Amino acid sequence: MIKVGVIGATGYTGEEIIKILAGHKNVEITVLQAVVEKEELISDIFPALKGRVELVCQKPDIAKATQGAELFFLALPHRVSMKVVPALIEAGKKVIDLSADYRLEADEYEKWYGESHKDKANIPKAVYGLPELFRNEIKKAKLLANPGCYPTGAALAITPLLKKGCIDTTSVIIDAKSGATGAGRKALLALSLSEVNENLKAYKINEHQHKPEINMVASKVAGRKIDVIFVPHLVPMNRGILSTVYAGILPGNSSAFTADGAIELYRDFYKNEPFVKVMGKGIFPAIRDVQYTNLCNIGVKVTGSKIIIVSCIDNLLKGAAGQAVQNMNIMCGFDETEGLI
Repeated sequence: MIKVGVIGATGYTGEEIIKILAGHKNVEITVLQAVVEKEELISDIFPALKGRVELVCQKPDIAKATQGAELFFLALPHRVSMKVVPALIEAGKKVIDLSADYRLEADEYEKWYGESHKDKANIPKAVYGLPELFRNEIKKAKLLANPGCYPTGAALAITPLLKKGCIDTTSVIIDAKSGATGAGRKALLALSLSEVNENLKAYKINEHQHKPEINMVASKVAGRKIDVIFVPHLVPMNRGILSTVYAGILPGNSSAFTADGAIELYRDFYKNEPFVKVMGKGIFPAIRDVQYTNLCNIGVKVTGSKIIIVSCIDNLLKGAAGQAVQNMNIMCGFDETEGLI
């Protein structure tokens, strides 16, 4: 049994982490903190937790927090986690950070998030937490950078092709559509019901802050620098991401890429992954199939010299809280699926 704290407990991802941990046989939730008007039971803030988690959500106090837990989930906004992590690491705690603060090198972070990093010393110590690609590193991690939601869906969609080296990496286009919870629990006009409902829009076209993260993972996998075109969209739903990835097949590889061959490539690559499901020929994933799960469902289509991959995840689970718990399970030597199925 491990004592766990959640800092940023009242956001969308914080709420989801608590719900998962409430049913985890190896975890005792001992610390909950968030910026709240008054300290009160988390079950009064989220009535769905009544009878499951009866713990007071306290105002932020990192010194106090370190006395109560061994591992911490930071469900904090970007630019905030880096002010909290040093004290937790110095106190010998394991940390899973769900913000972007430890995903990128310092110069890339400053470029895309508009602020100089306040904890550059810990960036090299952070392990990028995409289990399907970096499981061995995650096992030894003390500071884990949980991946972004868009990069999770995109990376799982394209990695088998990058590993095989069979696509033109200059031609990769990622078209991704996300529900409104991807922006977090905050009051913004652009996320209000009247703005989102019955609407669909592209935003931050090839300028989204998740683009360098996608490039980073793709480049590590391919062994060379890759720069994708990334176009995110906001769709009128609460949760889920559907990513459609387009790429050209390199000459000499087309004959090997029948529809059946491409599916077999993906199934072989993910054969030991409990949360990645590759669909059959002519079958493609839908967001409804993965909502409220830690799954990533993938469908593959070969058309001439092009290959199209569709992936679906729940942005709050496999794209955030569920993946964070999956990473905790790996870090602590628990069954990787505990609390998630």
